[in-house]
Amino acid sequence: MLVGVPKEIKNNEFRVGLTPGAVREYCAHGHQVLVETGSGGGIGASDAVYRQSGAAIVDTAAEVFARAEMIVKVKEPQPQEWTQLREGQILFTYLHLAPDPGQARGLMASGVSAIAYETVTDASGGLPLLAPMSEVAGRLSIEAGASALRAVSGGRGLLIGGVPGVPAANVVVLGGGVVGTNAARIATGMGANVSIFDRSLRRLRQLDDMFQGRADTHYSTIAAIEEALATADVVIGAVLVPGAAAPKLVTRGMLKLMKPRAVLVDVAIDQGGCFETSHPTTHANPTYEVDGVIHYCVANMPGAVPLTSSHALNNATLPYGLALAAKGLAALDDDPGLKEGLNVDKGRIVNTVVAEALGF
Repeated sequence: MLVGVPKEIKNNEFRVGLTPGAVREYCAHGHQVLVETGSGGGIGASDAVYRQSGAAIVDTAAEVFARAEMIVKVKEPQPQEWTQLREGQILFTYLHLAPDPGQARGLMASGVSAIAYETVTDASGGLPLLAPMSEVAGRLSIEAGASALRAVSGGRGLLIGGVPGVPAANVVVLGGGVVGTNAARIATGMGANVSIFDRSLRRLRQLDDMFQGRADTHYSTIAAIEEALATADVVIGAVLVPGAAAPKLVTRGMLKLMKPRAVLVDVAIDQGGCFETSHPTTHANPTYEVDGVIHYCVANMPGAVPLTSSHALNNATLPYGLALAAKGLAALDDDPGLKEGLNVDKGRIVNTVVAEALGF
């Protein structure tokens, strides 16, 4: 199969769909790979390195989209990209369609078969292609929160780990999945007072064992969240419903409970966000203020560390990509988990959860 890798064009997105190592694997399996010039710049991989790995370098994204049978990306296609997709072509990337009906309609109009990393499942019901970026985003969320707390960023002027004689910050993590666990791990490591909220008692028991008293676990209710907001310095929104829009756990009315210049970090923003007052931001302008509370809602957080993120993502996506390159959509019949990733096919939304979230 002829596989194409266009350069990512979303604001401050430096990741790449295929690393040179992944390209070499595709070529070793008998496939051809087209890479748009400069695609690997964010991870320090020159066109020469891609050529050495077996790729052919082309000058424009238009040539990649026109020639390739499968497009491998990182972020959802932008409007100028989805108009170049076509029926019979496979798109393999993150889509996050639930809060983005415009993209959904664009992909439907193109006729492409679009497989979303974030809805591919494994035998245990996990999300193997979302997990690596959730790990990165969870860890970055504490760095982002710590930065936003600084007075120069508009925050409370609080050091997240405190110092002897001065209390550490209170960090509230809403959601005990991959993002929340990684956020809590970094926050406890920095010396913060950490509380993790989840609605699975089984998961709360696992977290209690994992953190051995270094983080408090709480069953998530409206009242419990409101109580935690009153003392929180940083709140991490880490709740995910696979394929669906994120639930709004913090309403605008709840912001009045919070300390002035406290920080909300919405890692669920790709799925619409779990704070009512969230809207997507970029690395270039990451924060804004609502009712005295700082909001950090960057929609591609892992793009800030593209070297780590690209390799972590490719480690997870490579086996699935090779299967698609070898068999096309027939690979979905061999792997029910990969079939769960098919969101759009020949003009239709075919993932039930995504369709319900969009109202289609």
